[in-house]
Amino acid sequence: MDAGAVSALELEGVSYQYPGEAFDIVDNLSLRVEKGSFHCIVGASGCGKSTIFRLINGLLPLKAGAIRIGGVPAGTGKGACGYMPQKDLLFPWRTVWENVALPLEIQGGCSKRERRERAQAALEDAGLPGCGDKMPQELSGGMRQRAAFARTMLTGSDLLLLDEPFSALDFLTRISMQEWLLSQWQRHQKTILFITHDVEEALFLSSSVLAVESTPIRALREIPVPAAFPRDRSCLKDPELVELKERLIAHLRKQVTP
Repeated sequence: MDAGAVSALELEGVSYQYPGEAFDIVDNLSLRVEKGSFHCIVGASGCGKSTIFRLINGLLPLKAGAIRIGGVPAGTGKGACGYMPQKDLLFPWRTVWENVALPLEIQGGCSKRERRERAQAALEDAGLPGCGDKMPQELSGGMRQRAAFARTMLTGSDLLLLDEPFSALDFLTRISMQEWLLSQWQRHQKTILFITHDVEEALFLSSSVLAVESTPIRALREIPVPAAFPRDRSCLKDPELVELKERLIAHLRKQVTP
């Protein structure tokens, strides 16, 4: 990456300590993420992966360091990101389009008609035409996650943080959603950080995997995935990826306390 180019995301000496804890869960972490890239973050449960996301999107205050999104301090002006947690968090009392339009409602400046039109367009783009007037409980798990992704897209941010969004889905729905997400990424050219515990999911989605080295998190080791885009699931049978999968699994096992 050009040293003078503006990163999609930059963490510089970032630290955070949870109240009541004796150590920083994130300790002097620095990271640069290139625009338009897709990285999966892998690490053992409880190691602090989601903490990094909460720091980036301002849900937790920094103890030290700085975070910039597109060269702008996070949380100020255009220094914002789209965030999609594990659960879809669709409000059951709002229609699907009203849920999807929530970022526009919070930002203000749009009439209800404009919000509806943009939400319906986002739902159609996410493969959910005609679902806007349904209630969330009328959708399947995969459809709810698509709606949640459409809502995330309407934040208008070029940086999307996806925290295990498919982990609660059944196997077939999950792989279908992985393929769909890749198509959305290639179409919209967003920058995506995706937390997962599934090594195979990480290898299928990523341009490179960011592996947590230890707890506290002081570094994320970048591991390029040797598979070109566009790709399909047959790439996972490639001997290089099979070997990389085993190495990543071994790495994760070392982080788990017996």
